[in-house]
Amino acid sequence: MGGLTYIDFLAKFGIGGAHPGGIGLTKSILDDEKITNECTILDAGCGTGQTAAYLYDQYKAEITCLELNPIMVEKAKSRFQTLQLPIQLIQGSVEEIPFQSNTFDLVLCESVLAFVNKPKALKEYYRVLKPGGRLIANEMTINAKLNKQEEQEIIQFYNIDSLLLETDWMRLLEETGFKNIEMKAHHLNLMEGNTAQEFNFSQGFEPELFSILNQHGNMLLKYHDILSHRIFTCSK
Repeated sequence: MGGLTYIDFLAKFGIGGAHPGGIGLTKSILDDEKITNECTILDAGCGTGQTAAYLYDQYKAEITCLELNPIMVEKAKSRFQTLQLPIQLIQGSVEEIPFQSNTFDLVLCESVLAFVNKPKALKEYYRVLKPGGRLIANEMTINAKLNKQEEQEIIQFYNIDSLLLETDWMRLLEETGFKNIEMKAHHLNLMEGNTAQEFNFSQGFEPELFSILNQHGNMLLKYHDILSHRIFTCSK
């Protein structure tokens, strides 16, 4: 595949709301939070900026976006400029967040932790949250243990370091220091929920990306009972 990854596919297809449940689920999760125009929010791993644009449009909050992938950064920047949204966008890693401690009221993380060093990123989320601040994470979660071969197939395709059960995520959040940890099993397998998908294609993208799209579809079919996600909310 010429070294191209699932993240390259997401970036070059410009998929907005690639996380499980898409923007529809994001809206219903945010409805449960007490967000006002005085909130400072970090969209950690903002992708093409779809959620951030919604957050500003809906709440007029102070939004900061952090995204590592340069193609996604350009697409998010273009979105914010076109819509004239006063959203700060920084290229950087969630493993080393370029902000002072106790900066944000809310950190939102949608299908990001799966692709990074989880303990490192969670420590950073905890650090930049204000005391009492909230973390909302919508993350890939397996419903049951897999055998080594199956686990390796998924890990290699998505280029991730590990697959976590619900209990593994809860333990990680506790070990980081988070309190009031709640888990919502939005029983949606990864085949469902992204009906209104948004695309913003890069010019001249590689044909191999279509094979990644096909493999992704095959993975979701093969592991539809196992590959799922959970929504975690907690406080500092």
